[in-house]
Amino acid sequence: MQSVRLRVHLLLESPKPTDRWGRAVQIFLLGLIASNVAAVMVDSVAGLAGAWAQPLHVFEVISVVVFTVEYLLRAWIAPERQPFARPIVGRLRYLFTPMAILDLVAILPFFLPMVFAFDLRFLRALRMLRMLRFSKIGRYSKSVEIMRNVLADRKNELLAAGSLLVMVIVMASGLMYTVEHEAQPHAFSSIPATMWWAMATLSTMGIDVRPVTPLGKVLASLIAVSGILLFALPAGILGSGFVEKYMEARKNRTCPHCGKSLDDVVAPAPEASVKASATHRDDQLR
Repeated sequence: MQSVRLRVHLLLESPKPTDRWGRAVQIFLLGLIASNVAAVMVDSVAGLAGAWAQPLHVFEVISVVVFTVEYLLRAWIAPERQPFARPIVGRLRYLFTPMAILDLVAILPFFLPMVFAFDLRFLRALRMLRMLRFSKIGRYSKSVEIMRNVLADRKNELLAAGSLLVMVIVMASGLMYTVEHEAQPHAFSSIPATMWWAMATLSTMGIDVRPVTPLGKVLASLIAVSGILLFALPAGILGSGFVEKYMEARKNRTCPHCGKSLDDVVAPAPEASVKASATHRDDQLR
C-alpha cells in the first residue's frame, strides 16, 4: 500500500521529466482547470447559458468528481511529505494548508446547495467561486511557482513599499481635503472620502473629481508624479526577484537522461571554446 501511495505522490506532486504518466496527469488537470474557467465564463452569458445548460451541467459534474478525487488523493498521500509524516495528524495539518483549503473551496459550490437552501443571488455568487479553480494552476506551472517563491522571499520589501504607499495616501488625502474642502465640500467631504481620490490619482487611473483651486492643482500634479514612482517600486522588486529565481531554476536543471547539469551538457568545454576561437582567427587571417 505504501508503494502505491508513493507512486500516486509522484504522479500528482513531483513527476520526473521522464515520467510520461505523471506529465500526462498534469497536462490533463491543467486542461481541465482551463476548461472550467472557460465554462464559468460561458455560463455568465445569458444566451449561451440557456443553450448550453445541459452540457455545462454534465461537464461541471465530471469536473467536480475529478477534483474531489484529486482532493482526497492529495490528503491520502500527504504523509509522503516530511511536514505531514504522521498518518492522522499529518493529514489534518495538510487539510489546513492554503492549497488544500483552495482545493476544498473549488468544489464546495457544487455540494453546498445540496445541504443548505440558498436564495438565487447568494447561489449565483457561490457559483462564481468556481473561478477559484484557476488558482489551482499554480500547482502545475513553474512560472506561478517561481512567482510564489518571489512573494515569499521579498515579502519584507513588499511590506515596506506597501507601508510607504499607505502613508502617502493618508498624507495626500489630508492635504487635498484641507485645500479643496471649502471649494468642493461634496467631492472632498472628509479625509476618508478623499482617500479614494488619492488612490485613483496615485495609480493614474483618473476620476471625474478634479481640484479647482490653484494650490489643489499643483498638489494633485505632485501626487500624480509620486504615484508613478511609488507603483514602480513594488514592480521593480517583483521583477528583480522573478529574474533571480528564474536564473536559479535554470542553474538547477538537470538532463533527464544522464543526470548532469544542462549547463555542463549544453555549454562547450573550455578547450573546445579556445580551439573554436583559434580556428575562427586563422580563417580571418586567411
